[in-house]
This record gives sequence, structure tokens and C-alpha cells, in this order.
Amino acid sequence: MADGTAYCPRCGAAQPAAAAPAPPAPPAAAAGSYPAVFAAGYASWGNRAVGYLIDALLVGVGMAILYFFAAAMLASIAGLAGHGAGSSMCCMFLLLFPVATLLVGLYNGVYLVALRGYSIGQGVVHIKVVDASGNLLTQGTAFVRLAVRVGLSFVPFLPMLDMLWPLWDERGQTLHDKAVNCYVVNNPQGV
Repeated sequence: MADGTAYCPRCGAAQPAAAAPAPPAPPAAAAGSYPAVFAAGYASWGNRAVGYLIDALLVGVGMAILYFFAAAMLASIAGLAGHGAGSSMCCMFLLLFPVATLLVGLYNGVYLVALRGYSIGQGVVHIKVVDASGNLLTQGTAFVRLAVRVGLSFVPFLPMLDMLWPLWDERGQTLHDKAVNCYVVNNPQGV
């Protein structure tokens, strides 16, 4: 009827009006709502920078070891075969930096990040890399993240922009984090 009262068709008794359906519940991952791992907050830019420097130092140590062994090998070859053989080996030094970076990056930035959530440098400063659900990255995702970071290094100024991006990003992401939708969060307990 006009007053909102309904009547039973069989007996004619007044029935209360049906209540309006309840509005749908908000989605579980509404804006501002993140998994428990995000409760510690996003990693600060300073912690990320220190972790990166420690990891870069690790590459530098790897490079020094490779150069030491390569120089010893080059000196022994040059001594045995004359100067001609040794001079052709000098080009090998040009390959050492990318090879060392790749090997250390695969271990430190892919294997360790997928296994435990952080590289050696990130572990020292107690930060962790997680996906949007708060889970550890898969090795494939960690590899793509590393590949994007390496790819950015081939364009002038992009590595610097990538490193500085968390300063103005509300979620503290770098460009290589955004490429795979991952986050770097504080990890106070170091696990």
C-alpha cells in the first residue's frame, strides 16, 4: 500500500514492510588496509639506501676477488706464452664486472630475496621485500625485479631516479618495485 504496509494475500493480515537489503560489505583489501606484514610500515629511504650500498660493496668485493685471480692468471699466461697471449686476455677484464654483478645479483637479489625476503644488505638494516599480499616474492618475480633494475642502468640518469623514487612515493616504492608490484617493508625481527 501507500504507507509501506503489505497484506497477506491468504488471510489479509497486515505484514511489516520488508527491510531494504543490506549494502554489500567493503572489499577485504580496501584502500589503506594492508596485510599484517605492512603493520611495521614501509622501509625508509635511508634504510633502503644503506642496504643497497652494502649490497654494492658485496659486488665490489666479488670484483676484487675476480680481478685478483684474473690478474694472476693473466700474469702466468703472459709469462709462459709471451706478451702476445697476455695482451689478448686483457679483454677478459671487461667482462668481469657484468659477470660478477650478474652472479652476485642472482644470488643476493633473486635467490636470497625469494628464500627469506631480503638480500644481505637488506637483512643488515632489517627490511624485507614482499608482494602486495605480504608474501615473499617468487624467484621469477625477484628475477624480473632484478632485470628491470639492470635494464634501467643502461639509460642515463634512470638508476639515480629509480633510487630516489621512494622519497616522493607514498608507498616508498622504486621503479623496479612498481614493475613487479612489490613493497619493501620494515622487518624489525629480522625473519
